[in-house]
Amino acid sequence: MYKAFCGIGSRETPEHILELMVRLGKKLSTEGWILRSGGAEGADDAFWKGAMSHNSNTSNTEIYLPWNNFNGHDIRNVGMRDAPMLSTWSNALLMAQRYHPAWDCLKQGGRKLQARNCYQVLGVNLDTPAKFIVCWTRNGAMIGGTAQALRMATDHGIPIYNLGNNEDLNKIVNWLDK
Repeated sequence: MYKAFCGIGSRETPEHILELMVRLGKKLSTEGWILRSGGAEGADDAFWKGAMSHNSNTSNTEIYLPWNNFNGHDIRNVGMRDAPMLSTWSNALLMAQRYHPAWDCLKQGGRKLQARNCYQVLGVNLDTPAKFIVCWTRNGAMIGGTAQALRMATDHGIPIYNLGNNEDLNKIVNWLDK
């Protein structure tokens, strides 16, 4: 059974939350979950490091990069995906435009970053929603680049666990400590 979760969040995620994300990425990986993320600094990398610590061949990851060598990630490595080269890229761009409140203000790089978020939430063919999202945003708010993925998740009925929200944080910590 294919089961994927989306592990994302702010580049400004606090260190203690990053450590929790590493633990969570590892535990979910050991339970057969596929990590979907975007290769950004901070939360994305923390989830990836956790998943990698369980299975270093990265077959348990789908890391959607907006361009090659984004944050030092090479698309030739197992688990890395060059989002603009996917057959569904034009659909991802249209979807990203629909969900972004200021699309016309974004430059090409910003548009690529937002479109790659579609894959994190909905998979390589944009038709396989993640089972849930774990993220961190300041005070659990819908802010920053993460908000794009959260808007899509909300629209698709995907549960969100935002570690910037104390209730969600406590649920995740309790689950990890079992």
